Amino acid sequence: MYAKPRMPDPVRAAAVRAVIIIALTLTQLVVVLLCTLAGSWLAFPMLLSTIASSIVATWAVLDIWVTRQSWLQRNGVVSVPSSAARSRRRLSGRQ
Repeated sequence: MYAKPRMPDPVRAAAVRAVIIIALTLTQLVVVLLCTLAGSWLAFPMLLSTIASSIVATWAVLDIWVTRQSWLQRNGVVSVPSSAARSRRRLSGRQ
């Protein structure tokens, strides 16, 4: 069976951060729902907090992508043309 290579440490750290933030945001959302159903005064402040947390969670997910791209630019990209690029170059050279 094919095993995926392990994620680089900075990317893994960003992914773990994002998962924790998303879990906390979903927990806040459940608390908002329960406070609303109970008619508690805490529902509105928790709603504002949940909206702020969802913005932070979106930022955390984007951080995974940015960290992965920067890691690939520094360490992971091997600059070798693909076979498709070579064959396309050969075809254009013959004409």
